[in-house]
Amino acid sequence: MKKTIIIGSSVALALALVATVALAWSPGSGRGFGPGPGFGAGPAIPNLTAEQSTRIQALRDAFLTEIEPLQKDFLAKRTELRSLWSDPNADPAAIAAKQKEIFNLQSQLQEKGSNLALEIRKLLTPEQLAQFPAVGSGPSFGPRGMGFGPMMGRGPFGRW
Repeated sequence: MKKTIIIGSSVALALALVATVALAWSPGSGRGFGPGPGFGAGPAIPNLTAEQSTRIQALRDAFLTEIEPLQKDFLAKRTELRSLWSDPNADPAAIAAKQKEIFNLQSQLQEKGSNLALEIRKLLTPEQLAQFPAVGSGPSFGPRGMGFGPMMGRGPFGRW
């Protein structure tokens, strides 16, 4: 029970960090960067040049393409885990193995999100970088649209 709480809390914290930057880095018209409402609800990166904006959008698009198979795999495994939990004859080892697979996918997605944030940081000027913590505190380009929500981390019996 204690281990489940620790793991759940760790995952929730990591996802909160991922969501923070994802929302902070996505203003603009549509899915771009810049002023106005856009893909997220956070503030814009201050004083982006057109070249920076274009390069950041290219990095972000490549990231989304790269993580799409991982997201699909994650959703499939999460569905399998729900099925296992709802099966009264399911092997506990199979449930534990499926949870490990899901945690590994989450870890991969978070790592890729961190890598994206680091690549974007390389494009920022020292002045923009000085304001970076105000824009977002860490990697948050994680798995948008993966179904993380109020049900995340609530434990067994189909509530994962």
